[in-house]
Amino acid sequence: MGYIFTYNDASVWHQRMDSPFIRERVRMENRLMHNLLNPLKGQSVLDIGCGCGNTMLALLEAGLDVSGLDASPYMLEFAEKNLGNRAELYRGMAEDLPFEDNSFSYVTMMYSLEYMDDADKVLAESCRVAKDKIFIGILNRHSFQSVRLRAARFFSRSIYSQARFFSVWEIRRMARAMLGNIPFEWKSASLYTLPFARFFKKREYTVFISKNPAAPFIGMVIVPVPYYRTRPLELKCRTKPAAGTMAGLARSGRSQENGSISL
Repeated sequence: MGYIFTYNDASVWHQRMDSPFIRERVRMENRLMHNLLNPLKGQSVLDIGCGCGNTMLALLEAGLDVSGLDASPYMLEFAEKNLGNRAELYRGMAEDLPFEDNSFSYVTMMYSLEYMDDADKVLAESCRVAKDKIFIGILNRHSFQSVRLRAARFFSRSIYSQARFFSVWEIRRMARAMLGNIPFEWKSASLYTLPFARFFKKREYTVFISKNPAAPFIGMVIVPVPYYRTRPLELKCRTKPAAGTMAGLARSGRSQENGSISL
């Protein structure tokens, strides 16, 4: 069990969307998620650690059948307000998902793995319920933003105080230690204010998408290709030779020794 958001945490997370910069950043992150996941319309997706539902809104806009799971009842309340009855919401733990194997085509995790105690178990459960792809979005531990947030823990408490920050290499190592040399793709995204934007009434931003290991946001897709271990199966049965076969072969052999062929 990881950190469960309190009502105050959920309120702060929800109020972040009042900031134009945060709204633009969420759109950037969801755009990168869509590009990497490349989902098919009508397929099912489970958003683990769904929070207030910002990621689920983007998945609904992509035409997917969306479900969300979160351990915090307060986060689910905000998600229900944002989504209405357009998505199925579940309260549960990511380390023990209440779903059958291969229940969803896709699984997404946006800023949720950071708050799990057992990231390996969460990843294993995600691979169990996902048939096609898993998307993970993280605040990169090697970015300046991550360093600043970790340093701020010593002075004040915030929603990031309980977070464990990952790098793309850590996630890839965990996934391949569990599943072998599976397909793994990642990209980074950074949001910047355009020059001279402060002189305009509406602030404008530009997005850089690349493979920068020091970028603040990194999205990655795991394809959980199944591997099967096989072994020979021994069949025990009794066989009977056809009548006269051995005797005929013996006579044929003796005839050849005498220089003749017996038909």
